[in-house]
Amino acid sequence: MQLFYYRRRDQQPNFGDELNRWLWQQALPDLLQAQSDTALVGIGTLLNSALPQRLEQFRQVRIFSTGAGYEKPLAQVPANWKIYALRGPLSARQLGLPASLALSDGGILLRRWYQPAGQKQWRFAVMPHVHHASFAADYWQQLCSELGFGYIDPRWPVDQVLTAISQTQVLIAEAMHGAIAADALRVPWMALTTSPRILAFKWRDWCASVNLPYQPQYFPPLAYPSYARGLRSGSRNLLHWARLVQQRPTLSLSPTASGCRCLQAIAQTTPPQLSRLSDLEAHCDTLSARLDQLRHEALKG
Repeated sequence: MQLFYYRRRDQQPNFGDELNRWLWQQALPDLLQAQSDTALVGIGTLLNSALPQRLEQFRQVRIFSTGAGYEKPLAQVPANWKIYALRGPLSARQLGLPASLALSDGGILLRRWYQPAGQKQWRFAVMPHVHHASFAADYWQQLCSELGFGYIDPRWPVDQVLTAISQTQVLIAEAMHGAIAADALRVPWMALTTSPRILAFKWRDWCASVNLPYQPQYFPPLAYPSYARGLRSGSRNLLHWARLVQQRPTLSLSPTASGCRCLQAIAQTTPPQLSRLSDLEAHCDTLSARLDQLRHEALKG
């Protein structure tokens, strides 16, 4: 099979996407090839109207633990696709597929192949969304430095990100796969959002799969030129500000000062989340069984 996953136009690596190569090369080492007429679509928010065209060169497509979202909804599952598992119940509902396919994000399986690092180095660490890390890494690092928090960049190599997460007591994550990795490694986490660009649907989808609510903490929007120009984007930005003010009514006018104050308040007042170990292990067992089915069918051709 040929691994298919999202690659950013700017060629920046992103932890959630790169996790595909790290995980599936360990879970399916004998089945992955550089070129194949069968595609393996794994971790990512890829099930939408654009995917069939992106996969049109493949004779067969195997979907494993992928999520729906972005673009327009997928109107119909092509006949040459086989779906073994979906990220969560919202994906199954949007696609009109049985709830039995709604397991969880395949990223949780990393706990089967990764041994957490030893000592904790940070009480709190922050992992922004890759887009916000790309244009505002200096800002995030400054905030974390002033507060004594760790900073985890989603563009780092997968092993480096996993080590940093495992050395953290509580992860404040805007990157959803940061939260997924933290949950898999038994590191409590809290969800952060800095702009309407963050897709709440995919967060709710995964959270529902592990029986947790999606409770994002709102952070002052980061100004960058590609967002909030249009009426729709502007209205979403206003809604983001309204939710932020509702959560944190007193903010400084200085971006750095208000960012520090808001991030510190989030860390001090927000109860972190962690799925039940029994639920997590049950999902890992079921995903592993579906992965064995995929392996068996792939070997048969």
